[in-house]
Amino acid sequence: MSGCGRVARKRKKKGGGVVQSVSLSHRPEYVELLRFLHRRGFMSMLLQPALFSDTGRGLQAVRSIKPNQLLISLPESCLLTTSIVLDSYLGHYIKSWKPRPSPLLALCVFLMCERHRGADAEWSPYIHVLPASYTCPVYFANDAVALLPVGLRRQALEQKDVVREMHLSNLDFFRSLQPILSQPVENVLTFEALRWAWCSVNTRSVYMRQPSHQFLCGQDDYALAPFLDLLNHRPDVQVKAGFNRERKTYEIRSVCGTHRFQQAFINYGSHDNQRLLLEYGFVAPDNPHSVVYVDTEMLCEVMEGDPTSLEQKMKFLTDNNFLKFAFFSLKSLQHVLFLLQMTTIISVGANCSSSHTSSHSSCVLLIHRSDLSVSREGPSWSLMTVLRLMSLPQNQNHQWKAVMRGQAVDEEVERRSVRAAEELCRTLLRDTLTALEKISSLLQQGAPLLLEQLQLVQSLRLEEKQILERCLV
Repeated sequence: MSGCGRVARKRKKKGGGVVQSVSLSHRPEYVELLRFLHRRGFMSMLLQPALFSDTGRGLQAVRSIKPNQLLISLPESCLLTTSIVLDSYLGHYIKSWKPRPSPLLALCVFLMCERHRGADAEWSPYIHVLPASYTCPVYFANDAVALLPVGLRRQALEQKDVVREMHLSNLDFFRSLQPILSQPVENVLTFEALRWAWCSVNTRSVYMRQPSHQFLCGQDDYALAPFLDLLNHRPDVQVKAGFNRERKTYEIRSVCGTHRFQQAFINYGSHDNQRLLLEYGFVAPDNPHSVVYVDTEMLCEVMEGDPTSLEQKMKFLTDNNFLKFAFFSLKSLQHVLFLLQMTTIISVGANCSSSHTSSHSSCVLLIHRSDLSVSREGPSWSLMTVLRLMSLPQNQNHQWKAVMRGQAVDEEVERRSVRAAEELCRTLLRDTLTALEKISSLLQQGAPLLLEQLQLVQSLRLEEKQILERCLV
């Protein structure tokens, strides 16, 4: 079902017209999904699948939902977890494999095998409503990746590498599954199939801590939630979500309520649009959490002064964890820049876990950003603190710690730091405008495979342009 829901978030801005909706509840795939879930104990009384003109596929309230009312309650029997996988036809193969697979790999392999089994698969009603492809950067063509902001571009390439490494490192395990496949394993458990399964888990799972399995390696907190995962994200919506241990249901409660026939939303967390695009494949308009990140290489380029002094200041900031990086033994400015460019720390394999209120966060890429950013309100406190420290004369190195704690600097240092912030914004704006020109040119060429990816990057870059222009007024 490509082109639906979070896979095709071609959202209109506020005031862009009345949102139109069409019910999807009569379509065969949704009828089968609800039958499948009803047999497992789920009754949907308040929501129905619908197609909305601003977001694509989502869930519509069939009656008014009051504040603090339960929006959805999905029984544990409807959740696709590693317990389901281990009790399935895959269980024998997973339990006997060494080294032990991760929970993420177990879920991905199950999704790939169920899709391969087609109508014979127990979970086929769910598989049939999953997107056929995704718009996370792991799917992006090189031309689209090249137009992302520099930090996000680096993370996108790392995301591609992580999924490819996950495939290459498990080829022997995949070959062991040949007895349950009707075609050669090389034609079924492909990189493309794993990429699809990885995105399905990463973009659609909810956080639910599972008991440890002796047959799996690492923390297990994934649960795929059919029907519930049709709920779309909106930054200004508040919900309470989690697994109710007493009732054994995953519940979402609406804080503010929803009017009849309007789309019901949830909130994935206070994420900026770079993170939403990286982890979920969409950009939310009017996102109050959005910022423009300052690459540390660019930061060093706009700062004036002696390179040795600059290196010492960078090392000081790093050693004191001000940029949220671990201690490194630094020997040169080039090494400093290389290390500080790393805005993503990769954790591959068992120790991959992070989460937020209503949907599982990136399960492989653990993002630890320094808050060197510019928002609609201006440069962040962290960015201005770094600029003040870097604007200090070398003979005032005894003030570094005080400045880092927020102590005021003299007027001349403050003026230099403000000028540096303005130059950073101008440099970022030039980069954004250049990218937008290239995007416009590619869109005019009408490459259909690139169209949706370019539109997403364009939305992100247009938001950056708005933020930076506002800061430079």
